Amino acid sequence: MQVTPDRVVEILSRAAPEPLTLPVRSLDHADHVLRTALMGYPELAADHLLHPEAARDLPAIVSSIVRRATLLIEREGLRGCELEGRVVRRARIYKAVLELALNLIGVERAWAGIGRDGAELVLRSLVNALEAWEGKDRGELGEPAVLAGVIERELERARRVNRGKSMVAAMAAEIEKGLRGDSLAKSFVEAAGKVFAENFYRRAYEARICKFGNDYALGLRWLRHLGFVQVSTNPVLAARAYEDDTELWEAFKKYASKVLSSEHPEWFAEPEKYADDLAMEATRFALLENFYVFRVPFVLSGYHDGLVSYQLNPLIAHDAEKGVEAVKVFVERLERDLSVYDEYLWWGYSVPEKGRPNLVVKVAAAYPAAIEIAERINSMGVGQNITLSYTVSQEVLVGAAALRGMAKAVKKGIVPTQTYNTNMGGRLEDHLREVLAAKLLLEALGKLGEEEKWRLLDRLASKLGVKLEEWSEARRKGLEAAVEYLCSVRVMGRNLRRAEYVEALAETKAFGSCADVERMLEKWERAVSLSGTYVTKRVYEIFFAPWNRGKWVEYLVKTVGVARDQAELVLDRFDLLPASKRKSIDTLLTLSSINVTNTEFPDHQLNVVEAATGLSLEELRESVAKPLSGNELELLMQLEDFVKAYEASPETAELLSEAGIKQDYGHRGVSPNDWPSYGPCAKTLREFTNAYLAFRSKVIELAKEV
Repeated sequence: MQVTPDRVVEILSRAAPEPLTLPVRSLDHADHVLRTALMGYPELAADHLLHPEAARDLPAIVSSIVRRATLLIEREGLRGCELEGRVVRRARIYKAVLELALNLIGVERAWAGIGRDGAELVLRSLVNALEAWEGKDRGELGEPAVLAGVIERELERARRVNRGKSMVAAMAAEIEKGLRGDSLAKSFVEAAGKVFAENFYRRAYEARICKFGNDYALGLRWLRHLGFVQVSTNPVLAARAYEDDTELWEAFKKYASKVLSSEHPEWFAEPEKYADDLAMEATRFALLENFYVFRVPFVLSGYHDGLVSYQLNPLIAHDAEKGVEAVKVFVERLERDLSVYDEYLWWGYSVPEKGRPNLVVKVAAAYPAAIEIAERINSMGVGQNITLSYTVSQEVLVGAAALRGMAKAVKKGIVPTQTYNTNMGGRLEDHLREVLAAKLLLEALGKLGEEEKWRLLDRLASKLGVKLEEWSEARRKGLEAAVEYLCSVRVMGRNLRRAEYVEALAETKAFGSCADVERMLEKWERAVSLSGTYVTKRVYEIFFAPWNRGKWVEYLVKTVGVARDQAELVLDRFDLLPASKRKSIDTLLTLSSINVTNTEFPDHQLNVVEAATGLSLEELRESVAKPLSGNELELLMQLEDFVKAYEASPETAELLSEAGIKQDYGHRGVSPNDWPSYGPCAKTLREFTNAYLAFRSKVIELAKEV
């Protein structure tokens, strides 16, 4: 068999890791790293050295790793029998050492308390070792095929993220440009170091401008090197992870066949009956690597960073009892796996507890039950990340419930897990744009006769490229439904100034000439594009402005009975999470060094990096607390659904008064009983529910094949 880089990639894709079993039988840290890597867990092996207790002895530990690895490589040539096994073992050593190097040039070095000088010394040793092994590859194979295969597999996995439309994929492309065939190992480490160091997110994190999370399930290890500390997922994103990573789906099939079928044979005998259990396990399996990647920051930060979001089954989001019970089941299953993983990750070190899930549960604030669920799960030490949340009412009422739950946990002696208060600003913006576009178009159509209305709409549908059968169906439902369909984001996109729409409005003369319509829509587009940011800034002010923050501390002291320092701890672990971004300013206008984590889609990260070019970090510091200029808020307050999002509801106003907050935040916000029918809630809930049902159906079909 000829060993080429492509052949190595193929071999590695088929090489299954050995199961992690207990007890761990390592001799020392160097032996543990090599054993773990050779079992098929090179990333875990590298992460093992990210602990303060290893920092002081790191040069000696790495020296031992290199010595033992060199002996193995020298002993096992790449010729003769069992060649595939030898390729796999050598590749796993290379991968572990490369991961060690990436950890040292990433932010993990500081997390683990490894000094800069010591890290540079160790990094030189690792690169020198890789170069020596690369030379052996050349001598045996004529080229460094194994090392090249390992690097290509790493880059290829990065290119998969969001099907190539991601910052991680762009980073991989930059690193690939820096590779030199005559010095592959050294050029890879140097190129990665340069790409990591120059990245906006890395620089912003290290300058304490803000913390960041990823709104996608793949590519996390590279993002961790930049300082990302959180990942959000939902049914749509979980399903997409399986679509983007075909190896993941095949791995779950094997897991279902070997593990789940023996643990729960009834699931596979009647998969429709246990459909939600199967879907939960499929989602958990897809997220396991996320949990593993973020174990290091989670434990080293004392449960402050490194959180992974898991969304509750949307079919039970309205039921507090079922929701809390589902959380308990998920936590129990997850802790079982993480306990074993942690035995390997933290072997030989002192850590407070092993297996505690680095989990925040996505609780759908589309229902009033979210208030109870958030308080109850936080009181158990399980963090929460509210979702389907667009309004001051949702985010204050559910956020305050989370604070009370965390305080109850602290009172019992449980160190609370970081929790998140999400603002899905981009989805609010989408909804308002759709509503406004439909309102303006209906108003314009009011100037026309019945036949003229439909002729104009037919022309608009044609210009927008609508499929005839879809338009016929929308038309059949009546004028308002047809207009709403044409003005939806799916059809018209995210731009009120789209030429076809402008022409349609101008044709009616309802708002003047084409130029008049352009000017009107330009003002509205600017206002709508800031709608989510206005809500984010208001929620931040309510909880974290200097004149309000202390009020929440006193509120927890009074209502829960915790000490002041305990209440301060709780508030410190409560972050606003701007999410569902559509534009770079959605991030750049909502940054803060405290109590904010901005979570980003992979393609959005690219936009932010581009937009931040030329900006100084100091320009962006504490941007969430800076007021916006202009009259956009005045315009937005003309939209009923924005008022519902921006103002407090009567229930929220009552809570704020109880907390001692005197500022007037209004009283026309959406009340909890109306959350399910509020536009963005209803739309997103339908989308997530449909995605969940589609994913569940796919998992059921898989179960029938087992």
